[in-house]
Amino acid sequence: MKQLLTAFCLLATTTIFSQSEKYVTTMSSTLQQFNDAKTNEDLTAVAQKFERIADVEKTQWLPYYYAALVKTTMCLSGKVSNIDAMADEANNLLTKAETLEQNNSEIYCVKSLIATAKMLVNPQARYMEYGAKINQYIEKAKAADSTNPRPYYIQASNLFNTPKQFGGGCDKSKPLAEKALELFNNFKPVSNIHPTWGKEATEKIINQCK
Repeated sequence: MKQLLTAFCLLATTTIFSQSEKYVTTMSSTLQQFNDAKTNEDLTAVAQKFERIADVEKTQWLPYYYAALVKTTMCLSGKVSNIDAMADEANNLLTKAETLEQNNSEIYCVKSLIATAKMLVNPQARYMEYGAKINQYIEKAKAADSTNPRPYYIQASNLFNTPKQFGGGCDKSKPLAEKALELFNNFKPVSNIHPTWGKEATEKIINQCK
C-alpha cells in the first residue's frame, strides 16, 4: 500500500509539473505573438488565444490579464470601430482576473489604461468621470506594489500627451519617466511570463524631453 501511495504521489507530481510546464510554454509563445503583432487581426488572434488559455487554466490570472491588455492596446490604437464595447470586454476579463488575484498592481495599471481609452472616445464629455478613474487606478497600482514601474510610466505618458496649458508637457512627465526607468532597471518579474512592458516607451519619453 505504501509503495502504491508513493507511486501515485509521484505520478500526480509529474502530471502537475507537466501541466505547469505546458502552461508556461504556451503563455511564452503567445506573449511572443503579442510582441510581434502588427495588425488588429494579429492582436485579435492573440487575445482569443489568451482567452482560450484562461478557459483551460482556470486558476491562473495572467491569461485574463493579457487578453485584457491586448484588447486595451487595440482600443488605444484608435483603429477599433467600437472602442467602448472592446474596453468593456477588457474590463470584464480583468474582473475575472481579480477573482483570482486581488489588489494586484498590474491589474490596476490596465484598469487605468481602459479608463484612458474610454475617456478618449469623447474627452470633453468624459474627462470628469474617467480622468478621476485614471488617476485612482494609478495610485492604487503604486500602493499595491511600490516597486512596479508601470504606474509611473503610465502617469508619465499621460502627462507627456497632455498639452502644457492643461498641466502636461515634459516638465511634468520627465521626472515621472525617470522614476519609472529607475524602477525598471531594478524590477524583477515573478517569472518570465509576468508583465515586463513599458521600459522602451519610458526611455522614449525621456529622450524626447531632453
